[in-house]
Amino acid sequence: MDKRTENMLKEPIFPLLVYMSAPNTIAFLVQAVVVLTEVWLIGRLGTSALAAVALAFPVIMLTQQMAFGALGGAVSSSLARSLGAGDKQRAEELLWHALFLAACGALFFLSVFYISGELLLQILGGKGELLEQAIAYCRVFLLGAIVIWLSGTLSAALRGIGNMRFPALLIIFGSGLQVTLAGGLILGWFGLPRLGIIGAPLAAILSGIFMSSAMLIKLSYFSQEVELTLKRLSLKKDLFEDIFSVALPASLSPIFTVATILVLTAFVGQFGASALAGYGIGSRIEFLMIPLVFGIGTAMTTMVGTNMGAKNIHRAERIGWLGGSLAGFFSGIIGLLLAISADYWINFFTTDENAYEATKAYIQIVGLCFTFQGLGLSLYFASQGANAMKWPMIATGSRFIFASLGGWLAINYFSIGLNGVFYSAALAMTLYGLILVISLKLGAWRKN
Repeated sequence: MDKRTENMLKEPIFPLLVYMSAPNTIAFLVQAVVVLTEVWLIGRLGTSALAAVALAFPVIMLTQQMAFGALGGAVSSSLARSLGAGDKQRAEELLWHALFLAACGALFFLSVFYISGELLLQILGGKGELLEQAIAYCRVFLLGAIVIWLSGTLSAALRGIGNMRFPALLIIFGSGLQVTLAGGLILGWFGLPRLGIIGAPLAAILSGIFMSSAMLIKLSYFSQEVELTLKRLSLKKDLFEDIFSVALPASLSPIFTVATILVLTAFVGQFGASALAGYGIGSRIEFLMIPLVFGIGTAMTTMVGTNMGAKNIHRAERIGWLGGSLAGFFSGIIGLLLAISADYWINFFTTDENAYEATKAYIQIVGLCFTFQGLGLSLYFASQGANAMKWPMIATGSRFIFASLGGWLAINYFSIGLNGVFYSAALAMTLYGLILVISLKLGAWRKN
């Protein structure tokens, strides 16, 4: 057993969690800044461009969450459990299965969008130039999304073997490259061609090429714990089943999450392009919370998975409680600060008065429930490590139903308007977190 695995089984939980979370938290924070910078850059193109990005956002978010969250979390879990059980060969064979599934995922998403993507964007309220811009954004992103899937899978593999620092450093360098290219390709800075809105996904793809190439080289030539070697290239049914046992139920979480966003986008779209732009800004601002939760959550996946592989269930549960509490506490602080300071940062993204008011309403209603989002999302990652995905599925499904039904009632029955949609989203977020907390208390991981 290598030293990293031994540490996850024996070291005190709190300092180990902080040590493993810190690199990812910093890296994801830098990535969140890139997302917000991209919103600012696109905002220079006008309200119509911001609204188009809001339409495209669910497609982009689903792709990223499937690559980094569902498949990536499953890969981390499988590798961590294999190493926790002392089976290095199985872990190395799992790498090839993960790469194969990443390629399949990219091809599947591209095919689905070419068949039904335009219809979906029309249902969400896309018309005329707004629809054309959103379609162009999605097509460029999905045509190169293979590198996004590879980046998500390979970084998850490295985290699964306990190497948090290398993928974190790559995210930081890749984010710097992405924001530089985005400024050049969206607005024509640095002598680069001014491509407008499609410059943003193109910058993400070029950054993804750099990151996935670096991680392939790392795993092939410079990894001591687990290596990507041709002698381990063999596809086995039981290894696919091991990944799918987490990935398939875990995939329902981003599907329901994005379905919730789709429904909310459709509801908000009824109030006009400015409201849609404001909602797009507000939902992107949530990325300030995501780095912290992802940093803690991805560390929890590896730590919980390793301990579950070693049959150390009590320690795995303690990791879940401590990590979830930290993520919930700090997420709540972020939401509160964003709500209090709304008047100071919204003008940075838009000068449209209606978009301003929509953004402010969203963050001051939904932001106050970020605690429950942090709790739920971190325990979702931990449940991947435990290979116990029943309650995360129930939680995300309940969130979707509650947000959809609540938003519909707010508009059509109670006539509350846009704020009613946001209140429904906030209450659904609260329900999501509470379900996962209660499930862990009732021993969901032990039953699995």
